Amino acid sequence: MNQIKLFFVITIFLCSSFIAIAQTKKTKFKVIAFYTAKNDLAHISFVHEANKQFPEMASKNNFGYDSTSNWNNLNAEFLSKYQVVLFLDTRPEKPEQRAAFQKYMENGGAWLGFHFSAFALEKSAYDMNWDWYHNTFLGSGGYGSNTWRPTAAILRLEDKKHPVTKNLPNTFKSQPNEWYRWQNDLTKNPDIKILIAIDSTSFPLGTGPKQHEIWKSGYYPVVWSNKKYKMVYVNMGHNDMDYEHKYDNTNKTLSFTFDNEIQNKMILNSLIWLGTGKKIK
Repeated sequence: MNQIKLFFVITIFLCSSFIAIAQTKKTKFKVIAFYTAKNDLAHISFVHEANKQFPEMASKNNFGYDSTSNWNNLNAEFLSKYQVVLFLDTRPEKPEQRAAFQKYMENGGAWLGFHFSAFALEKSAYDMNWDWYHNTFLGSGGYGSNTWRPTAAILRLEDKKHPVTKNLPNTFKSQPNEWYRWQNDLTKNPDIKILIAIDSTSFPLGTGPKQHEIWKSGYYPVVWSNKKYKMVYVNMGHNDMDYEHKYDNTNKTLSFTFDNEIQNKMILNSLIWLGTGKKIK
């Protein structure tokens, strides 16, 4: 009889242990990444890299990661399954997709956008025709200019206490990137919290060949958040490519965005804050 009781006690203990382990491994939050991956070799390279790296990051940190190139999934029913939305390269174009995203964000959803997801230029394929997204949400307005060729930069923390910059050094070297300048001055927007900017030791930044593609001075935010939403925009997301031989169909990637431990820590910090934290006012 004692052996039977002991068996039941051991069985109950083992079951409780398995349940406890399962609970500790429970997914903290779920991420859905939207992408297009059709324009610019560098953006396509980054999307493929991201869709390889993020599942590994998710597995190690107990969050879920899905991705889709079907922007029609940007609707209330589909988004209700996810706590964080990523735009890897572009933005939604259809009015109903844009409306669904705005409602998702205004109702407490979270967003992380990379590089080209903030791009807008009058009379281009990505026209400046979504005022809420570019002026209110991102605050940056339209595209102003960029550095060239994709070049690493020394980045400086502008807010050392924010969850996105937690445990990062005051300055660090980024991966090569095409850096954007914007039409709006983010420093004059009270809703925008600039988290990381290009450090002055980076100048001159870019190699040209055109002189306006080489930045020699100025203030350029590269990571920021909007206090009214749970969101982070990061300017990274443009890998360096073998552009000189692009017509040979080699499409060789010369640098990878995720080959940088500190930069990856910043991206992971962003995801964890967006998935589990609260807005910071």
